[in-house]
Amino acid sequence: MLFTDVIRKKRDGGELSSEDIQRFVDGLADNSLPAEQVSALAMAILLNSMSFDEASKLTFAMAASGTVLDWEKEDLGGPVVDKHSTGGVGDKVSFLLAPIAAACGCFVPMISGRGLSHTGGTTDKAESIPGYNATPDFGLFRRTVKDVGCAIIGQTEDLAPADRRFYAIRDVTGTVESIPLITASILSKKIAAGLDCLVMDIKVGSGAFMESHERAVELSKSIIGTAAKAGLKTHSLITDMNEVLGTTAGNALEIEESVLYLRNEIRDPRLDDVVLSLCAEMVLIGGIEDDRDKARARCEEAVTSGRAAELFGRMTAALGGPADFVENYDSHLVKAPVVREVFASGVIRAVDARAVGKAIVELGGGRHEVGEALDLSVGFSNVAPIGTTLDATRPLVVIHAASEDEADRAAKNILSAVKLGESAPAARPTIAEILTD
Repeated sequence: MLFTDVIRKKRDGGELSSEDIQRFVDGLADNSLPAEQVSALAMAILLNSMSFDEASKLTFAMAASGTVLDWEKEDLGGPVVDKHSTGGVGDKVSFLLAPIAAACGCFVPMISGRGLSHTGGTTDKAESIPGYNATPDFGLFRRTVKDVGCAIIGQTEDLAPADRRFYAIRDVTGTVESIPLITASILSKKIAAGLDCLVMDIKVGSGAFMESHERAVELSKSIIGTAAKAGLKTHSLITDMNEVLGTTAGNALEIEESVLYLRNEIRDPRLDDVVLSLCAEMVLIGGIEDDRDKARARCEEAVTSGRAAELFGRMTAALGGPADFVENYDSHLVKAPVVREVFASGVIRAVDARAVGKAIVELGGGRHEVGEALDLSVGFSNVAPIGTTLDATRPLVVIHAASEDEADRAAKNILSAVKLGESAPAARPTIAEILTD
């Protein structure tokens, strides 16, 4: 049977068999399937979806395409818990959440992804830290998790390699939004990572892949249900992504904001709510606390005590970064040569967060094609939230660009992404809903 027959089957609305799916995953893992056929099947799945059974089979096949970690022999003494976000603009939550959860008694082996479409990638942001090894061997990964309590790395060649290639192809072929493919991609990595529990951050809004609450709930139920088949206890938080999360968007800029948060110096309210809510759910699902309010208070203390910042510094050093990064981040992070304020007049009523993310891609901070090198210095800082009154003293954003021409284009892009008015809109909740299994 030719693989084109598999593509045609899904193109015409048919259901893929276990053999079809295994053949697809094997071809992804060993590179025997050309990218054209992979992208054709991805588009057919996007248009015709997959049954719950198909998505489950794809998930488990991709998880088994490489190494599957087992933490039991490490005798960690706490739950192995992770968080995964569906992606947003300015989403630096992982760098805050992992050390906070570790300070609360969780062990967090976080395996993250690179930028996808208009959203930034945790792995790319981590590589803004000089010397940071985002793809260590499993020996170093295990030791860091055991000794520090957390490690944030990218997807290695050995871990769910079929998904690693599929993820990169989906990024540049307009097939990111498929719920079955998002489910399989996320859970294949998490199952391979050997987790006890998982907390999902399903983002909804103009900067998310799920633009409606109904789609976010659909994805949450897909992930929770598929994870349950693998014995992976999962909770899902639906969080707002109708504007930049925090005050920065861009790789090195987000790392700077993360350090300032962990040092308890600057904590944007929306970012703070998302971080503490997700952390509390990790502490709760891991059995460390049995009450959300107590779990949240425990997470808050991990920040204010300095313990989370200490663990972030230890994790960074263990993975090859500077030993003094938390104390002297400003001397280590790359800086853009052009820094410019953008001004406007009026009250911010709405933001097209997807357009903001695309503006960062145009600056060179995101990818147009697989493997493209990034300018880790570019992006936006001092981002004004919805409801802010802009005038000659309060800028909309500060642009960080490689040239004056690129700063000019970014200014036009960011101004076109914002709707101004005379009054602030009604406030939106940061956490819309919590779903459990």
